[in-house]
Amino acid sequence: MNEPVRLGILGAARIAPFAVLKHARKLATVDVVAVAEQYHAERHLRRYAKKHGIPQTYRSFDALLANPDIDAVYLPLPIGMHADWCIEAIDAGKHVLCEKPFAANAAEAERVLVAAEQTDLVVAEAMHFRYHPLVDRVRDIIRGGEIGGVQRIEASFSAYLPFDDFRFHYETGGGGTIDMGCYPIAFIRAVTEEEPAVLEAEAGLHGKLIDRWMRARMKLPSGGEVRMFVGMRCSKLLSVSMKIEGTRGSIRILNFVKPEVYHRLRVQTDGGVRREHVPGGSTYGTQLAAFADAVRTGTQPVTTVADSVKNMRVIDAVYLAAGLPVRGDEAVLAQLRAEKGAA
Repeated sequence: MNEPVRLGILGAARIAPFAVLKHARKLATVDVVAVAEQYHAERHLRRYAKKHGIPQTYRSFDALLANPDIDAVYLPLPIGMHADWCIEAIDAGKHVLCEKPFAANAAEAERVLVAAEQTDLVVAEAMHFRYHPLVDRVRDIIRGGEIGGVQRIEASFSAYLPFDDFRFHYETGGGGTIDMGCYPIAFIRAVTEEEPAVLEAEAGLHGKLIDRWMRARMKLPSGGEVRMFVGMRCSKLLSVSMKIEGTRGSIRILNFVKPEVYHRLRVQTDGGVRREHVPGGSTYGTQLAAFADAVRTGTQPVTTVADSVKNMRVIDAVYLAAGLPVRGDEAVLAQLRAEKGAA
């Protein structure tokens, strides 16, 4: 395949200009040819398409998926819609780049995995930080044994979001752990090459179901302890840091989510302290280029569905340990619909 990947977008979403559109203009391998929007008004769709130079518009996702001239779709919908529309796109023969987190829960991600495995399509999660060399560098330091065996990891990722944000609604798959916690969990899994087991968790709630902050304690199979804090409305206005302590030294990382903007990597051992800067371009741009290359060559990018399933299992376990339902629980959704109907 030598022609550009013809990409359609399912949803005129706020993230698409930052995650896809600005980078597609710089890539000869991607051509954004269409956008579909079936929830916002048509005038919103037309303004969106005009502003971003997208030639085709559709008033339904199904209509876009039915276009045989579209090779792949980018799916930036609310989390609760990811799995169903991934499967719809796969059934329509489209390659898929789905925004993180990949699904509302592990069972949904597994459904997508089954659908994807029956095809030769590229289906990938847009966990963009995985496409920055910082991940490989930290993994190499741990693999090389410079800090010894991992004994303890402390990870923090917090912001301050307004309560009217869609992330505070269970129906759309909202919650701090699923929306923000997916980043540190994925980073820890990638650099340690281990799957942490959740031991306990505690949530600060907005309403009865939404974790505006979460503390969790986990254990790596090799014995190391993990402590994670994530918050989308908490006293920590902004924190994006991680400390990895080993038997012979430590690694400190500032900004593991968007390292190309600014980051610090500090390695301390008995031999002293070393500070490194890991060069790398835009995580979003590199991710889009990698996705297009995978589509064109028939390979798979680093953020596979199988890896996403493993990440979702940890997220689910955190919620259950905190006494909360996993996101997308059908019984909870049915109860919320019943309460809404009775109001």
